[in-house]
Amino acid sequence: MRILCVDDEQLALQMLEQAVKKAKPDAEVIAFKYQDELLAEAEENGCDIAFLDIHMRGMNGVEVAKRLKKINPKMNIIFVTGYSDYTGDAMRLHASGYIMKPVTKTKVEEELADLRFPITPKSNALLRVQCFGNFDVFTPDGKLLHFERSKSKEVFAYLVHRRGSSCTKKEIAAVLFEDMPYDAKQQIYVQKIMSALVKSLKAAGAEKVIEKSYNNISVNTTLIDCDYYRFEELDAGAVNSYQNEYMSQYYWAEFF
Repeated sequence: MRILCVDDEQLALQMLEQAVKKAKPDAEVIAFKYQDELLAEAEENGCDIAFLDIHMRGMNGVEVAKRLKKINPKMNIIFVTGYSDYTGDAMRLHASGYIMKPVTKTKVEEELADLRFPITPKSNALLRVQCFGNFDVFTPDGKLLHFERSKSKEVFAYLVHRRGSSCTKKEIAAVLFEDMPYDAKQQIYVQKIMSALVKSLKAAGAEKVIEKSYNNISVNTTLIDCDYYRFEELDAGAVNSYQNEYMSQYYWAEFF
């Protein structure tokens, strides 16, 4: 979780930063005295939550919030101020919360517990999937998932790429073998690859990740914690981790 804070008063900024770090010690918390620096950081590296002082010289907190919402409409905005006259403007921006100074650990915890856009890990995920950089799959305890066949891993990568859309065996064969004819021999080979995939997932206790119907196969996206899916949801950590490489070992992923 990435949290950005801004207040143009140094002492108030220190109090805000300390309160947020005490309330969320496992988060990455970055404090700024200048609004432009916070905006640049949010645009370049993403942000899940922004604590903004409303009454600042130059660009006030409401104006900063408007610009942050253009960067990420799902960013949680929490306004901080010693004044009450901006409350209407803040709420019209669909802010997550509002803290009156002095900022304390308790006040921050109350706001973090009731975010407009909750940031919760997938506790039911059977696998953690990495798409940025090389494609890899991990069990919930962080161990790399072993695939019996490299082509089985590629099939799983393609299914993850499809985000739950069903694929036929013929479509998968076209991805794996491009222009080769889909004859009886290839059909048997594809079936072996699919069987090996299911076997590998079953060994990891994650066979439910795959959903099969007649001649169709897909992944259950609700059982996967995936950086690509988080990126699509504008999760700051996933946005920050994307370095213009996506499933780099597969040619068909170049068109992401």
